[in-house]
Amino acid sequence: MKGLILSGGRGTRLRPITFTSAKQLVPVANKPILFYGIEALVESGIQDIGIVVGDTHQEIKDAVGDGARFGARVTYIEQEAPLGLAHAVLIAERFMAGEPFVMYLGDNLIRERLAPLVDAFRRTGPNAQILLAHVPNPHQFGVAELADGRVVRLVEKPKNPASDLALVGVYMFDRAVFDAVKAIRPSARGELEITDAIQWLIDHGQVVVPHVIDGWWKDTGKLEDMLEANRIILDTIERRIEGEVEASEVVGKVVIEAGAKVVHSTIRGPAIIGKGATIENAYVGPFTAVGDQAIIRGSEVEHSIILEGSAITDIGGRIESSLIGRNVSIYRSVAKPKSYNLMLGDRSQVGLI
Repeated sequence: MKGLILSGGRGTRLRPITFTSAKQLVPVANKPILFYGIEALVESGIQDIGIVVGDTHQEIKDAVGDGARFGARVTYIEQEAPLGLAHAVLIAERFMAGEPFVMYLGDNLIRERLAPLVDAFRRTGPNAQILLAHVPNPHQFGVAELADGRVVRLVEKPKNPASDLALVGVYMFDRAVFDAVKAIRPSARGELEITDAIQWLIDHGQVVVPHVIDGWWKDTGKLEDMLEANRIILDTIERRIEGEVEASEVVGKVVIEAGAKVVHSTIRGPAIIGKGATIENAYVGPFTAVGDQAIIRGSEVEHSIILEGSAITDIGGRIESSLIGRNVSIYRSVAKPKSYNLMLGDRSQVGLI
């Protein structure tokens, strides 16, 4: 059984971060989102993985390499444009070589272990298995309608949803899906929709099995979802202090990586401080991930993601619920204002007045 990870999207909802970085490589708890998907597939016994890439293909390749670091063999499949999830399946047909496969959206995170679901798919052999989750806003997703434990209808972003069961970004298919993606036509938005392909399977008597996941699922395409995913992952970490802590208070589940330095500061977990980072005369509050080589000095940060190489210095107020890009410099000019809510692209500079 093979794996297929989709990493070709442009990440328009996370701009300006994604003007200069692939959205699948934005870190959650200091690990790129994409890596969680690769690790989930490998943990399920899948080592042969294809990654569909687009405009950011070189960045993805540089980060993942040949997959050996994950215990996988990675093949890159270039998609000329984001023409839909079913189009990504279509261009992966040669790579799959007739084998069943798991398709995993590269910007999704789920709590539930993938391995038991993959085992069940191998054992029972349906044509497709789809993961579903109850959501409060089903009109924003592909929605499934069930009857007697089977999927009977799928609709992409319906105006009047028939249920609150949204398609999670993990799917399992056998070779029948290639007949489906070749038979369907582009939707009104010009894409080959995976919901249409799965509906084709249903309409042609193929077996499509649902699994409603237990626990959280996050599509990290928006800032608030990225921060929520960061919060959820950080809440699972174990305390580990490998860096230097001097005259500071470190409370709760906190990871301080090797080479990091915390001086005259307070860190309240769950939080992670990356390698070589400096926290000095500062407060780092719960649900904060500070990237490698970042600096927080004379400032307060909480419920935020600070990417590597950024510096936050002498901010009188507290930065919270923010995503700060790589190599950003935030510093104080004068005394006001006292609270900030920021989303900044890579290599930005902001002088606060």
